[in-house]
Amino acid sequence: MRLYKALLKHNDCYLRGRTIRPQGVMVHSTGANNPWLRRYLAPDDGRLGVPSPRHWNQGGVGACVHAMIGKAADGSIAVYQTLPWTMRGWHCGRSGNDTHISFEICEDSLTDKGYFQATYQAAVELTAYLCRRFNLNPLADGVVLCHSEGYQRGIASNHADVLHWWGKFGVDMDDFRADVALEMARAQGGERDLTEQEVRSIVREELAAAQAERDKLPVSDWAQAGLEQAKAAGLTDGTRPQGWCTRQEAALMLLAQRSN
Repeated sequence: MRLYKALLKHNDCYLRGRTIRPQGVMVHSTGANNPWLRRYLAPDDGRLGVPSPRHWNQGGVGACVHAMIGKAADGSIAVYQTLPWTMRGWHCGRSGNDTHISFEICEDSLTDKGYFQATYQAAVELTAYLCRRFNLNPLADGVVLCHSEGYQRGIASNHADVLHWWGKFGVDMDDFRADVALEMARAQGGERDLTEQEVRSIVREELAAAQAERDKLPVSDWAQAGLEQAKAAGLTDGTRPQGWCTRQEAALMLLAQRSN
């Protein structure tokens, strides 16, 4: 599992800043046919894509979870932390907010088995990670729940997630808890070293994200006048003022200077 971070710092829940001592994990799904994380997360970090105007990183939303699972802009499944783990979330409408870390899985049409399997596995790995971090037993009573189970226990509002979705693929929460426990047992057996290919993939991904962030930065004050002169002289179009310059871009700028 690759865990990214996009804290919802402008959400009213984050601004309220209340904390909890985590006693469990509650699994949610969004209830809307939209698997893209950019529907809920902002700003774009180079992986998410252009956010929806209705994203959750703003005031007036009325809901906030600790993490989200769904599609990044390239269609891959990603996991994003959206609140500090010990901050009180607004996820279930009742006392479960005071005890459970929460995450949402972005729903699709609920018919795509491949999407279900990929998000389910991400949910297993995330829950195992949280249980290890906070010394929780996923098989103990009331520790790992979905929203609908929370309602049955009187600690959450009346929602059907996630059983209305997972049940279509023959999976229930007992299966999920068992898979989380198995994932934790595997991790206790020793984490493997990353392969060279995996390391290279991570480095490329991080470099691409860093470059995408630099490309968004405005020109520095000290460079503003000089950049305008360079644009007027035809040396640059002025875009990406703080982005990296490739050798081919440098060669064309030098050629333009000689031509002038």
